[in-house]
Amino acid sequence: MLTSASYARAVVLESRAAELRVAAEAAMPRAAFLPALGGASVTVIAELKRRSPSRGAINEGMDLGSRALSYAAGGANAMSVLTEPSQFGGSVDDLEVVARATRVPLLRKDFVVHRLQLLEARAHGASAVLLIARALPPALFASLALDALAIGLDLLLEVRDESELERALSVEHAAIGVNNRDLETLVVDHDTTARLLPLVPRDRIAVYESGVSGRRDVEHAAALGADAVLVGSSLSLAADPIAAVTALAGVRREARAG
Repeated sequence: MLTSASYARAVVLESRAAELRVAAEAAMPRAAFLPALGGASVTVIAELKRRSPSRGAINEGMDLGSRALSYAAGGANAMSVLTEPSQFGGSVDDLEVVARATRVPLLRKDFVVHRLQLLEARAHGASAVLLIARALPPALFASLALDALAIGLDLLLEVRDESELERALSVEHAAIGVNNRDLETLVVDHDTTARLLPLVPRDRIAVYESGVSGRRDVEHAAALGADAVLVGSSLSLAADPIAAVTALAGVRREARAG
């Protein structure tokens, strides 16, 4: 899924480096992302997703501002905005629209491979960014994490195996996301979170990613010790987004073994 297009898109930002630094510094501060994931119930991170490589078109014409307000009304304490254009149909403009519509903490979800994408995220209203361990060389993964924290962005570090988890845990003050979906095959395997979530220490926020479509899935994530679930396609498809989020919210968190 991570192609040369991701790097090409990032390189284009070099011509806007000075502009992005100024915009990031001038951006209004948003509510922090990590504290929103630590309540008594499993936090629903509601995602705004136009399309995906695994499902194709999902809701390409969605009214982002209206849907964000509906997600918040349904009980979403945080949101994720897909900004990757070629495979997910998103843009940083989508992030800005959602940022203007709601004060809920926002995660920029994209293939972040360049430090200027962090400034871009901050400038367009993100509270946090996703870094995918599998998509980045170890040194770049670590440096991007430090750069994000330095400009006031929270982190969700995505992993799929034990070695990636070890790398992610070396970064302080970051949530750990375990993705059930294999980024190469696009197949969802719930055994991934069953294996890795219990290995996340209790003092870290653990996020269950992919494969959540109903309350039973959230209850399963809670039983594994998840502090939050990131829900994309099922919510973006929902005809009644308020009811869809409400159906997932309110599941009590359970203590994790780690």
